[in-house]
Amino acid sequence: MKAIKSAVQLAIPEIITMPEKEETARRKKESIVDLSRFIDKKVRVKFQGGREASGILKGYDALINLVLDNAVEYVRDTEDPQKMTEETRQLGLIVARGTAITVVAPNDGIEQIANPFI
Repeated sequence: MKAIKSAVQLAIPEIITMPEKEETARRKKESIVDLSRFIDKKVRVKFQGGREASGILKGYDALINLVLDNAVEYVRDTEDPQKMTEETRQLGLIVARGTAITVVAPNDGIEQIANPFI
């Protein structure tokens, strides 16, 4: 077995090894987005698939999982999924999974406009 291991080491001079536990502990995942300025402020979140919700941002993590309080979902038109209706659904306290989130924006200053591409 030793002969095989040394033969492999000769054939591949740079063997990739797993990092030590200390190194992985030092390299924690850092978020590329700083959401700390939106804590306790109302944000609007858009999800893959077209759903939208807004609520008060209470917390987040490095994977952009969000905790929203007093969350409200904006219901889309059943006949035309591109259109938003005036109907809303109260959700309360939710955890939004980061892998499903496409947009996080402050709720202040958002205005719906007609789609210029249709």
